[in-house]
Amino acid sequence: MSIAARLAAASLACAITAGCASTGGSSFDEQGADLRAYATLVDNGFTGDAAFMRPGKSDTIYYGATEPDGAATRTIEGWPWASVTKQVIAVLVMREVEDGRISLGSDVGHWIPALRGRGLTVENLLRHRSDLPNPDDTAPDESGFPAFYSDESDALAYCTRQGEAPADGGWAYNNCDYIVLGAVLEESTDSSLDLLLAQGIGLESGWINTSFLTSDSERDFASRSEDDAGRIAGYGAAGALVGPLDDILAFDRALMTGRLLGEDALARLWRSDPSSGSMALGQWVFEATLASCDAPLRIVERRGAIGRYQVRNIMLPDRGMAIALATDQADFDFGEIWTGSGAMHDALAELACS
Repeated sequence: MSIAARLAAASLACAITAGCASTGGSSFDEQGADLRAYATLVDNGFTGDAAFMRPGKSDTIYYGATEPDGAATRTIEGWPWASVTKQVIAVLVMREVEDGRISLGSDVGHWIPALRGRGLTVENLLRHRSDLPNPDDTAPDESGFPAFYSDESDALAYCTRQGEAPADGGWAYNNCDYIVLGAVLEESTDSSLDLLLAQGIGLESGWINTSFLTSDSERDFASRSEDDAGRIAGYGAAGALVGPLDDILAFDRALMTGRLLGEDALARLWRSDPSSGSMALGQWVFEATLASCDAPLRIVERRGAIGRYQVRNIMLPDRGMAIALATDQADFDFGEIWTGSGAMHDALAELACS
């Protein structure tokens, strides 16, 4: 598809809640950086939705081609956030650290009796350095998905069993880490995770419609099926948030501007460990050189994937910019930003460097 055709398609597909870049018959180069970034994604085969935040501009969301009913669902109900949920949970944890109710070095067994004597700390869970069992290793259900996520039995009972610790002080991705963190938050605050989310994140961020999907929920979301809903609910604090892309950007803005965390707590949240692939707490933070930028930029990245859904939340905190993307294209290749090429790199370069 030519650049002109992409621009026309992007303009026609644009359904904005907070304002839209107008084409106005001007040249492609004169369009907003967000529109160019979206066209770059489309050129790479992306058919999902993309939301952009730029300083001094209204947030802009471009919706991929869909039927009118589907567009309304994506606008109001949104998408599964998958593991972007973990990024939100990490912020909730740091709010409790900031308030002095817990510390990163706190023994998780203090709140979760089944884990007493295991020596697990809150930071171990945030950084995936636990010896908890991995739900991805459970036998597949009838649809071929790990049965843990569709089993309505006690997730915490499974996640507090004995598993294997990562070798040589490394890390191993494990959804049980964040399911247990969700339980720690509830026990340490004597509050439900839903209430903590609403009061601690939703109100401060100005969320529209984001919440945890539960197994009995009939809430709609993009391309929903009953299998999808059952699986997503099974992720709990590790991946069950559902909401519009507007709310991801609202979360990003509140985080970058200090409404969710103070300066010290935010710095701790984003302090990455080069030995673990630039993992910070619930997200990855690294510097990357983007095409046409005159210096490397700090990138805060959180990825998510459940079944056919993929989500990306990318912040450029030193520029006050963010991109949130969601698609039901399981095989779409976003590429790796740090390589200097690929769909995600190219979109960021258009947004931040053109």
